[in-house]
Amino acid sequence: MTKKSNKPSPQAGLLGIGLDNQDGHKRITTGDKFAIVGGSEETHGRMTETVIKTFEELKGRGKQLHEVEAVELTDIIKQSTPR
Repeated sequence: MTKKSNKPSPQAGLLGIGLDNQDGHKRITTGDKFAIVGGSEETHGRMTETVIKTFEELKGRGKQLHEVEAVELTDIIKQSTPR
């Protein structure tokens, strides 16, 4: 009989907060491991595109968010941010 571990599984998520909204719209986009809140239409769109590309890159590397170090994640996010 296999004994179950009481250790919780690793958890990680990304949160993007946009502070430049001046049109009164409340923008919220959520996914399995991320939430993006606020921002102008342009900022919210850029953040959403960045997080989607970030998760695509992680998938391509065969890694989950909780498995990457902060430095590697920072590099992936920079690379995934639209110019």
